[in-house]
Amino acid sequence: MRVVSLVPSLTEAVAESAPGVLAAATDWCTRPADLDVVRIGGTKNPDVDRITALAPDLVIANEEENRAPDLDALRAAGLRVLVTEVRTVAQAFPELSRVLGACGADERPPWLTRAEAAWSALPPPARRTTAVVPIWRRPWMVLGRDTFAGDVLARLGVDHRYAGHPERYPRIGLEELRAAAPDVVVLPDEPYRFTADDGPEAFPGLPCALVSGRHLTWYGPSLAEAPRVLGEALRAAHR
Repeated sequence: MRVVSLVPSLTEAVAESAPGVLAAATDWCTRPADLDVVRIGGTKNPDVDRITALAPDLVIANEEENRAPDLDALRAAGLRVLVTEVRTVAQAFPELSRVLGACGADERPPWLTRAEAAWSALPPPARRTTAVVPIWRRPWMVLGRDTFAGDVLARLGVDHRYAGHPERYPRIGLEELRAAAPDVVVLPDEPYRFTADDGPEAFPGLPCALVSGRHLTWYGPSLAEAPRVLGEALRAAHR
């Protein structure tokens, strides 16, 4: 079995669960840290010709992270393409099982069992808070409706202000974001790398939580520790 992954979180999941199966991955596939495979471009601009030349048994992709024209081109070249849809935590577990099974994993990996248990055992939040969640600046973009990250935060007691927006990742002006007066501004380190020196200064007077983008947006082994890691970062913003 030779697999090409176009999704960083799926790359990590397959590498941890079916060692030796991955033949190639995107430039953004940074986990595991020692991953040594052919690189085939970005998630939005994969090198279709190079992927085709590798003759993989399977290409794994995601309906949000990858573009339909690229996936269509891979199919037209005769490749089998498995496309996931993960917009909630609950969706992540069966989709991960489906991917790992297609990649030849012999049994359910322990990390997946731990991840499902971690989210199932999560107690109801003691209180709910409101947030805005920028994912980009210049221009400012935030989480909108129907996103995996939004569901992750909701399960941790954080309701983001634009969950009802018609768009999934709307562009919202900075003045409007400030005027939304959230309890906290959640600033992940991907896709835009917000840091202590780049992001919080735009929201004077508002608590800012710098969080791991991998734990907020990836569905893979990081799911097992995401409730704890994100919870600690959110609590730290209010100290």
